[in-house]
Amino acid sequence: MKIAILTGAGISAESGLGTFRDENDLWTQYDLEDVATPEGFARDPALVHSFYNARRANCASASHNVAHEALARLEKSDHVVTLITQNIDDLHERGGSNDVIHMHGELMRALCANCDHRWDAPAEMQATDTCPSCTATATRPDVVWFGEIPYHMDAIMLAVSECDLFVAIGTSGDVYPAAGLVDMATQAGADTLEINLAPSSRANAFARSLIGPATTTVPQWVDEVLGQTR
Repeated sequence: MKIAILTGAGISAESGLGTFRDENDLWTQYDLEDVATPEGFARDPALVHSFYNARRANCASASHNVAHEALARLEKSDHVVTLITQNIDDLHERGGSNDVIHMHGELMRALCANCDHRWDAPAEMQATDTCPSCTATATRPDVVWFGEIPYHMDAIMLAVSECDLFVAIGTSGDVYPAAGLVDMATQAGADTLEINLAPSSRANAFARSLIGPATTTVPQWVDEVLGQTR
C-alpha cells in the first residue's frame, strides 16, 4: 500500500515543542510579522536570528517521542511510505525516519539569501554571519516564512496523488497548501484519515478520524496497519 503522511505541530507537542497557537510558547513573545516573514527579516535580521536561536535551543533539548518512532517503524515495513512534515524540527529523523520531506524547511539548517547555499546551522546564528560559499552577510534560517513558497511541492503532490491512503497527523488544517492535500488525495481516489488531539478545521474533508494524543493514537494506528496488537 502507498501511504502519504502529513505531520504537523501536534506530533511534536508532547516532546515539548510548542506552536504559534500555544499560549505560553516563544511565539507569544513576538509578532509573527516581525519574525516569520521576509519583510520582518529585512527590517531586523538580528531580532529574527535571536528568535530562531531560541527555537533551535528548544529543539536541541527536546527528545523525539513514540509517535515519531511509530512512523519510523511504518517506514521500514513493506508499505511505500512518504513522510511529509510541516514541522521544522528534526524529531522525525531522531525518531528513526530516513526520508522526510520538510515542506517548511529545517530549523537546524542555514540558508544564504544571496547564493542559495545551504549548510548545517550553528547553535546560534548572527546577522553578521557570512555565507561559507559566497561570503555574503545574507545568512538566514532555512525555513519557509509566511508569504514564501513551501519546498518540494512537486514531490509532495506526486506522492499524494498516487497514494492509496492519505493521513494527516497533528495538523491544524489552517495553513495552505498543506491543508488542501486531503482534497487532492480524495480526488485521486485515496482513503483519508485524520489523527489529531481534536478535530481540525478540515476534519469534514477526511473519510475517517482518530482522536487523541499523538503518543497514543499514532502507535495504535501503526500497529493496526502492520497487523500487530498492543
